[in-house]
Amino acid sequence: MIKCFSTISNELPSSQLDASGASALLAHTMAPVYRALNALLVATVFLLVGLWLSGNGTNAGVFDLARHLVPDEARQAVWPNGFGMLDQYKEETPKPTVEKEIAAVIYNKAPVNTKMGLATVKKQTVALLMPSVAQAQVKPISDLADQIPASKLDPQALDTNLMVTIKNQRAVADFFEKKYKLDRAKIEEYISNTVLIAKEVNIDPVLLLAVISVESNFNPLTKSSAGAEGLMQVMTSIHKEKYALYGGASDAIKPEVNIRVGAYILKYLIATSGSLRNGLKFYVGAGNADNDGGYTDKVMSERNRLISLCQVGGNTNTPRRLTLNGKDLRS
Repeated sequence: MIKCFSTISNELPSSQLDASGASALLAHTMAPVYRALNALLVATVFLLVGLWLSGNGTNAGVFDLARHLVPDEARQAVWPNGFGMLDQYKEETPKPTVEKEIAAVIYNKAPVNTKMGLATVKKQTVALLMPSVAQAQVKPISDLADQIPASKLDPQALDTNLMVTIKNQRAVADFFEKKYKLDRAKIEEYISNTVLIAKEVNIDPVLLLAVISVESNFNPLTKSSAGAEGLMQVMTSIHKEKYALYGGASDAIKPEVNIRVGAYILKYLIATSGSLRNGLKFYVGAGNADNDGGYTDKVMSERNRLISLCQVGGNTNTPRRLTLNGKDLRS
């Protein structure tokens, strides 16, 4: 028994030696595999982080996984522009819009960068019933309109943001189509032009539509005995210098020109007269008269009717309070 124990004791170190050698050999053999797995893991982490930072917009499994791991807000905080920052080195090419009812429009000048020496412009997207009106080559009147500070404008003349949706524009188009029995395409053209120009001039499109309705019943060929023409019944002879921007008074009745000039004049009169009602009174040429023959009340009534169309439900048969920014609208 003692001899057996002694034999086992002598063989134990040899067995341990063989086991440690096998472990070392295995570790040496697996080392490349471990390195490959580690490299793959690191590459995967970098790929996921890169995709997350770039804000990859695909919906294809692994390519969109990173965007779901952490909210987009965090990505914006880490890298606001993503790989979009590289776009400045690429030649800008127009991209076709997917949504047929959205038109990309350039207006609203940004502050001039004196280091660059050039004024930049800000691109905004505007929903329009007829986006093709945005493609018309018409000089904007924003150079003049921007000289009128928004702070000088009656808050009621500022954009109510009620016409920013196609649904609301369509409801207004339905209303005018039934009211004046006009061609639907023309109504949509006039409304789209008005919404677009209102953004350019920085005035409420609902107000402009109300003025057009009262002034011309949406007939661009209307001409008064005093010489007022077009949808907004602008006095062509008095405002020749403004029409000079558009090649002269021969284009005075074109909707895209007439609405621009009329919108600027209305904004100017509201700003200089101190209120929306006074501005309308001057617009109709009754600024120094005791009354304007009910013109202002008609415009305000039409404006409120359009606002009610754009509000939730769009049912004008049900009386409701007209509100803007939490305040009652009074005609």
